[in-house]
Amino acid sequence: MSIKYKIKLITELIAQTEEAYSRAPDSVLLLAATKGQPIDALIEASKEGLKNFGENYFQEAQRKIKQLADPTVTWHFIGPIQSNKTKGIAELFGWVHTINRNKIAQQLNEYRSNHLPPLNVCLQINLIDEETKAGIKPEEAAELAFTVSQFPHLKLRGLMTIPPLQQNEEEQYHVLSKLNHLMQELNQQLGLSMDTLSMGMSDDLVPAIKAGSTIVRIGRAIFGERNAH
Repeated sequence: MSIKYKIKLITELIAQTEEAYSRAPDSVLLLAATKGQPIDALIEASKEGLKNFGENYFQEAQRKIKQLADPTVTWHFIGPIQSNKTKGIAELFGWVHTINRNKIAQQLNEYRSNHLPPLNVCLQINLIDEETKAGIKPEEAAELAFTVSQFPHLKLRGLMTIPPLQQNEEEQYHVLSKLNHLMQELNQQLGLSMDTLSMGMSDDLVPAIKAGSTIVRIGRAIFGERNAH
């Protein structure tokens, strides 16, 4: 099955799910998760209209950004952030989904050029306190959200999560809904205007959209199994 056909299937599923759950048309952004994928796959996806790519590793992303050389593409950093990579991330990316420390936010703000628009950022939330997952606990979000919202070169857009797969869609929806509720609480409590929920991947995009996701990060359903990094 070609990348073109898979993109068609995914975009149709997103549109059907938006309609089924009374979401506005085109309210959910399809972010192609491209970790471990060859540059040819990204070129093909770009030709088919995908213009938002998510990468987990800075050096791999740096290489692909140079090879693709497409100014119409917006690059999203969706992996763990090392301090020594913040300068490059701040320079090359339009979005960062995985802020979970004040130090990282501070460095991204410091390195973001005055000539670029503010860097769109999300806080990574560990919804059910999984030891193996990055992210802050929901009860820690208010303090970090307030701090990040004060940085002039960052624009706090919302929250991101990678919850474990549940036994069925209803349970998955229940877990994912917690992120939506948290964002609404933070907006009200801190006077923020966050509008982004980055949640949902190939296996759970339907319950994620039902729960309010605005960005689904899709890799395998577009590109197939990724190559070993």
